[in-house]
Amino acid sequence: MTQFELLIATRNEGKIAELRQAFATLPVRLRFLKDFEMISEVAEVGKTYLENATLKAMSYARQTGITALADDSGLEVAALQGGPGVLSARFGGADLTDLERTKTLLSSLDQIAPTSRIARFVCCMVLYGSPPSPPGELSAPKLLAVSQGVCDGSLAHEPTGTDGFGFDPIFIPNGHIVPFAALDQAIKRKISHRARAAETMRQQLDLFLGPNLTAGRSAS
Repeated sequence: MTQFELLIATRNEGKIAELRQAFATLPVRLRFLKDFEMISEVAEVGKTYLENATLKAMSYARQTGITALADDSGLEVAALQGGPGVLSARFGGADLTDLERTKTLLSSLDQIAPTSRIARFVCCMVLYGSPPSPPGELSAPKLLAVSQGVCDGSLAHEPTGTDGFGFDPIFIPNGHIVPFAALDQAIKRKISHRARAAETMRQQLDLFLGPNLTAGRSAS
């Protein structure tokens, strides 16, 4: 039986590393957008994380013919009324580097009291495509699973650490004293918003991968 393929629908190397680790025990062959030529990028025009993740998962699954897993995530700052949220990757301008974007966010909080620097990271994942099926059976593509992960914390006054990406150098998760970018990455892989969303997604993948792959092996 052909091994089930799962497309990790992102070009972000940080996300790829985290999701490769999260799904390492699954009986699947992981594929990535860089494996495919002439693939059209999907505009993140949704108003919510779920809308953006769904747009990406559906489009990339249809373009590649492979079941796709896409995510959308963002930083929500209480003092900014939940912003930048879904606009996190474009906050301050689409052409800014991660460091420039981080400094822009920090400057917007210069007048905010330390006790008001509450924030959280949110991640939504969507799985879209055809579930694995025994030989001779075809399954129509569909929305297969949705998961969400949240990590509460606060914002530092200046970037610290070199691991991670995005706003990781300034986000301090609750229960810790350093930002994600300076935290032991083994810990981050357990408590981050993306890790929590991925763990729930992995459990859902297990539910339909196990029986279908077992059926496929016994029929072959």
